[in-house]
Amino acid sequence: MSDRARERTGGRTPAGEPARTADAREPGALTQFAAALRTPAAAAQPLFAQAPKAWQRALPYVVVGIFVVSLLPTTIVVLTNDYGLDGGWSGALGVAQTVPLLLAVTRPLPAWLLVLVADTVGAVLLAQADKVAGHPWPWTPMAVVGYLVLMACLGLRESIRNLVGVWLATGALGAVLRFLQPGATANTAALLFVLSGMVLALTGALRGLGDARQRIAEQESISEAERSRRTLLEERARIARELHDVVAHHMSVITVQADSAPYRLPGMPEPVQQEFAAIAASARESLGEMRRLLTVLRAPDGAGGAGGPGGADGARAPQPGIGRLQQLVETTVRAGQPVELSLAAGAAQAAPPAVDLSAYRIVQEALANVVRHAPGAPTRVSVTVDDDEVLVLVVNGPAARDAVVEPEGPGTGHGLVGMRERVRLTGGTLDTGPLPDGGFRVAARLPLHAGDGTAVGTNAAHEANATNDTNDLNDSNGERS
Repeated sequence: MSDRARERTGGRTPAGEPARTADAREPGALTQFAAALRTPAAAAQPLFAQAPKAWQRALPYVVVGIFVVSLLPTTIVVLTNDYGLDGGWSGALGVAQTVPLLLAVTRPLPAWLLVLVADTVGAVLLAQADKVAGHPWPWTPMAVVGYLVLMACLGLRESIRNLVGVWLATGALGAVLRFLQPGATANTAALLFVLSGMVLALTGALRGLGDARQRIAEQESISEAERSRRTLLEERARIARELHDVVAHHMSVITVQADSAPYRLPGMPEPVQQEFAAIAASARESLGEMRRLLTVLRAPDGAGGAGGPGGADGARAPQPGIGRLQQLVETTVRAGQPVELSLAAGAAQAAPPAVDLSAYRIVQEALANVVRHAPGAPTRVSVTVDDDEVLVLVVNGPAARDAVVEPEGPGTGHGLVGMRERVRLTGGTLDTGPLPDGGFRVAARLPLHAGDGTAVGTNAAHEANATNDTNDLNDSNGERS
């Protein structure tokens, strides 16, 4: 599993996956070569510039160099002996027709222009040669081979429009040269036209495949970023819904206390009674605003079915806390996951509501990740409390050998997002990571006090503001991990 995939799944290794070395995970040389062949090079890059190995990046130069070294002397000898061309002209044409192939690795279009001019000049000169009769013309066999090599470089680099233009120019030039054709010669214009078209079509298709794969990879990257962002916003909306239940309880208590104060404290002066009445009115108004916000966050198109976390039954159900961890662990054990719970006495009573709810949700998400990514792994859950903070620790070992791991897919790997958001809500810290034995560790520190009295409130306000842009998002209970 790659580092990126390991991060998406919370750093876990799927059960039953044997330990693999880096060499075992690398694709074979043939696969790498095929990938490099399909990868289009930028305008300023040589062919195979993005290949992973040095020998693969040097391969185009080696191949073209072999053709140049082979074709250069062959061209000079054939033009001199078979066609009867002057030795000086033979040498000049041999250099002009073969050496520009080296430029085709980085600049195939200029190389094609140079070779086309050299081949045309050679065809004109050969039309007047003494021994041209009975030999291929206007393109010699060496010129045909070099031209096809050039077409391969063009097809892997240039656009379809340029390739079509090159192909048509090749055919048009061959048709024009037919007017100079000497007698009793084998015309190769049609042959080169057909062969160059085939090479251009093949290499152009490879380039098109590479372009398509590149666009798909870019689109997948964008989709993954959008999916992560949407999951984050959904988790914030879900936290805001749960936070409403906590805050609404306290606001209801304030309203009741302010309304009942004149009856519980007889003889209260009139100004004090009016002040309590104003407090109760403000509290009721705040409750009304929160209910309107909750109506948007729990809209039918953004909630699950009735009975789900976002449904009507879930809205009326009390929010869980540390006191219900024992029930959560027992449910997990009945599902076949060995879990041990160590719960400090008085932890549920010591934690404020936001911390109490966050601690439960963190343990719930951590156990869900264990079930998905390390089924059968022995797991320890520990919740301790001191004067300043609640420490939530979930540690699991490696998965059982015969366990079946849930495959990765879209919407998975986001469990840590919800944990981080909940910890940030309370002003705490989260530490997660894989263990040397193949297990995983989740440690959350949730402060019992807000320091200067504003930290938790500031985070809560931030969460409520974040939900203003996510009114139409679905509940993320099924996508958090």
